[in-house]
Amino acid sequence: MPREVDFAGATVPGLLLVYLGCLLVQWVIDTVAGRYGLYRHVWHPPLFRVALFACLFSAIGLLLYP
Repeated sequence: MPREVDFAGATVPGLLLVYLGCLLVQWVIDTVAGRYGLYRHVWHPPLFRVALFACLFSAIGLLLYP
């Protein structure tokens, strides 16, 4: 994956696309977890959401940018 992407004449970092993809995945996971009541088993749901996003973003970022 390229380090920079040309988007409408502006050069943006390639990790921006990874960030937006992780936001989408995080939204899906959050919707499913909320619908099935999985947050009842978590001590602090907002902290869990941030930690899950950090894990997703770092894992996908490291896979694409070794």
